Amino acid sequence: MSQYKYLAPRDRPSIGYWIPLSIQHVFAMFGATILVPLLTGLSPSTALFTAGTGTLLYILVTGAKVPAFLGSSFAFIPALTAISGAYGMPYALGGAFAAGVFYCIIGLIIKFSGTKWIDKALPPVVIGSVIVVIGLNLAPTAMNMAMNDANGSYSLVMLSIALVTLAVIVVVNIFMKGFFSTIPILIGLVAGYLFTLIMGQFFPAYDIIDFQGVRDAAWFGFPKFEIPKFGFVPILTFVIVSLATICEHLGDTLVTSKVVGQDFYKDPGLHRTLAGDGLATAWASLWGGPPNTTYGENIGVMAITHVYSVWVIGGAAIIAVVLSLFQKFGALINTIPTPVMGGVSMLLFGIIASSGLRTIVESGVDYKNKRNLTISSVIFVIGIGGGRLAFNITNDVKFELAGVALATVIGIILNLIFPQSRADIKDKAAAE
Repeated sequence: MSQYKYLAPRDRPSIGYWIPLSIQHVFAMFGATILVPLLTGLSPSTALFTAGTGTLLYILVTGAKVPAFLGSSFAFIPALTAISGAYGMPYALGGAFAAGVFYCIIGLIIKFSGTKWIDKALPPVVIGSVIVVIGLNLAPTAMNMAMNDANGSYSLVMLSIALVTLAVIVVVNIFMKGFFSTIPILIGLVAGYLFTLIMGQFFPAYDIIDFQGVRDAAWFGFPKFEIPKFGFVPILTFVIVSLATICEHLGDTLVTSKVVGQDFYKDPGLHRTLAGDGLATAWASLWGGPPNTTYGENIGVMAITHVYSVWVIGGAAIIAVVLSLFQKFGALINTIPTPVMGGVSMLLFGIIASSGLRTIVESGVDYKNKRNLTISSVIFVIGIGGGRLAFNITNDVKFELAGVALATVIGIILNLIFPQSRADIKDKAAAE
């Protein structure tokens, strides 16, 4: 095995390996990070800046122990859209700042109360099921990117691009040795891009890469910043939504723990990971960026490559900041065809779901037990089926808990109210 096949969180690769490993993470997070601001009216360049600086802040708060990249959060899109429409974007940013502070408050409570209540509320049957849902809930997004054209119609051309990208990643990941085996995502992205570019010279249907944005972009420019304002309803809205995103944070942190093989709930502690996430979100709002969250795409990259170095994640964060300043290069990366990203996501999102299955199997969850079977079944259907709980906070603002977040909350409730069997109690006592 190559010395670069596995890197622990504190390991630092040589510069020749460090840069491409970090670039790979940038490719993984780039599309989603700029998509949120495009959907909500914020600046993509600012989102890159706050994602990079927010990740560095997270690394600092967690003592450089947790390899996690923070990018734009999709969970806050409804709140950003509703509040900005009713009150203006500055008030939406103020609400996001309050959500970040709320994260820190919850982290403080955990610091003094401990995590035993979390272990009770989130046993392996809940956590494993939620992790599966996190991955599979993203599956339709991956397939839409892989199969559909710009108009949302099925395209065999788009699918062929995605499959070429996926095939290259799989071949490199399984059969390549040494350093190349650690950057399959980057190699797959380049291969898919070149395939699309070359095929576009011969077949008009493949001519989907447009360099006009690169030509129009400035070489250098500062991101567009916006100052937040504060109001009671926007703050209340974002705090309520953050209850759902905190559940997602628990799931993401656990996924990262399972992938890396270290218990980040205990070291550096869930209070630190929550504080890091919250401070990154508050920081982003002060600059006019969307709220941040730990990214499943980058967790998937680590799961495939076995490179868990915080140095690599930090390098990706610095590159993101640079891209926010060198806008022409950022525009070039933005020309990556959607089906190429779809091919990457087909594997990355599946890896996340597989990590959940591994959690269930390795924890010895017994599905002959009706309690476990019921909890997982309900989590799967609500999370993957699109379950949604929604109600109006005001006439213009609606609170919504859906998908992964709702499945997590329901799973926790079912686990707490369903009585454990005597066999479960004996097994737990024996494990302790």
